[in-house]
Amino acid sequence: MISKAQFNKEIELIIANAIREDVGDGDHSSLSCIPKSAQGKAKLLVKDNGIIAGVAFAQQVFAYVDSNLKIDLKIEDGSTVKYGDIVFYVEGASQSILKAERLVLNAMQRMSAIATKTKMFVDLLDGTGTKILDTRKTTPGIRALEKWAVKIGGGENHRFALYDMIMLKDNHIDFAGGITKAIEKTKHYLKETNRDLKIIIEARNLKEIKEILKSDGIYRILIDNFNYEDTRTAVKLIGNKCLTESSGGINEKTIKEYALCGVNYISSGALTHSVYNLDLSLKAVD
Repeated sequence: MISKAQFNKEIELIIANAIREDVGDGDHSSLSCIPKSAQGKAKLLVKDNGIIAGVAFAQQVFAYVDSNLKIDLKIEDGSTVKYGDIVFYVEGASQSILKAERLVLNAMQRMSAIATKTKMFVDLLDGTGTKILDTRKTTPGIRALEKWAVKIGGGENHRFALYDMIMLKDNHIDFAGGITKAIEKTKHYLKETNRDLKIIIEARNLKEIKEILKSDGIYRILIDNFNYEDTRTAVKLIGNKCLTESSGGINEKTIKEYALCGVNYISSGALTHSVYNLDLSLKAVD
């Protein structure tokens, strides 16, 4: 999995690129009418109900824009919030607050939406022993933020990218000439390149499950687009030989039933690709 240092680097890159994109050669709206010496204070106002996420990210953004900005934190990441709550106050140079405003809001609104949806799935899985995973179906350029939000909501991260885990899906299998060949080639590659990466392999039917089980060293089998009955059969076949993961169009109406089939994980791209931003606002305080 991605290291903490790598993850932190991703966050730094997101902030630098977002400020470059939004500010360019200057925030001329602020520069034109607000003196450089002007001091101000603003509050992060919640105008919705859900799970707040992105507070720690906002602190990093403000520090990047202006290390002299002061944050008075009232509500932490992962907390349940309601309409009218104030998450934090930020105080300092008015120009700096305005420069950071849009990035803070864009990120926190999306991260909070993802955390809220994740928490809903986590609650639906309560008592089953099954954990919810995200996927690589993320917004290009801000994957680290979206996966961070999943963690804040109580979910777990799948692989971060193509480089930190081997995942052999249907196209890999077909291009490689079948399941067994794909696994053998993968093991040879890992040995030849001296890499220690976990192997997940997708199964499209019970026949493929049985073929996968003939090979050792598989970390997890992805039971993809199976019905409930076949999922239960697959879990029984796999036993303790490796971990199991269900995926493929699973939603809030079906997730509990798939969990009751006995899988260790359920992955859902909907955690990150199908959310509606939580309504947040940064308002000046007199």
